[in-house]
Amino acid sequence: MATFANKVNNRLPENLMIVDALNLCFRWRNMSSYKNDYIATVKSLAMSYNAGTIIVCADWGGSTYRKGVYPEYKANRKELVEKQTPEEKEMSRKFFNEYERVLEELDKDKDITVLRYKGVEADDLAAYLCSRLHDYGFKQAWLISSDRDWDLLINEYVSRFSYVTRKEQTLDTWDNPVPPKDYISYKVLVGDTGDNVPGVPGVGHNRATYLIDKYGSAMDIYDAIPLAGKQKFIQAINDNKDQLLINYELMDLVTFCQEAIGHANVQDIGRRLAFGE
Repeated sequence: MATFANKVNNRLPENLMIVDALNLCFRWRNMSSYKNDYIATVKSLAMSYNAGTIIVCADWGGSTYRKGVYPEYKANRKELVEKQTPEEKEMSRKFFNEYERVLEELDKDKDITVLRYKGVEADDLAAYLCSRLHDYGFKQAWLISSDRDWDLLINEYVSRFSYVTRKEQTLDTWDNPVPPKDYISYKVLVGDTGDNVPGVPGVGHNRATYLIDKYGSAMDIYDAIPLAGKQKFIQAINDNKDQLLINYELMDLVTFCQEAIGHANVQDIGRRLAFGE
């Protein structure tokens, strides 16, 4: 029986490439027909990284898990759609119709596995794969995404390529505001406007790094609350203790990926990786 690890051509099966499906589509954001270019790009990148295994991770309707934790999660996206002109809405409809055709075509390719589950985000699928990398027989992984949230997954075995900057993000080329070990704590403190996740009021880059340097991780900061000090941002930390926990659950992909994916879907992923489906 063919296994997941040997369904490759001449590339190394232990080299995994994980594609952020919708994120990569935005390379052709102003086009209604891009299926062939998309597939050619995926295969070209697999050749560049000598990746014998390709997994495409796709969102499906947003994260049920995160909306349960914080109902306002990504609520701003709906507002942006409502502000579109009729022409923009029609272009968006065509774009997403083509996205569905891309996924259908990829799913037919025997050398590509598409993972997509209702109510699950691509971020969590990628996080799960990276957290179980060696369990599934892979030695290293390249993430194909311009989303810096995926930098939370980077380690000595996992790196990221952005089609926007054309740069590779690795431990050696790391260029985020804080070191890799502090990145999740930094994000918890400053929030993420793109995902409608609020940071602590008054806490930006400088104050976030100050707090991390002084107290440690976001959870260390949480444990130290109430913090001593009269500054407004210190009071804001004390007043938003619960938000720190919420943000951690929303943003720590590795810790909560299995919960976000769901037990049945995790079992399905294991089955598909074992049998090369």
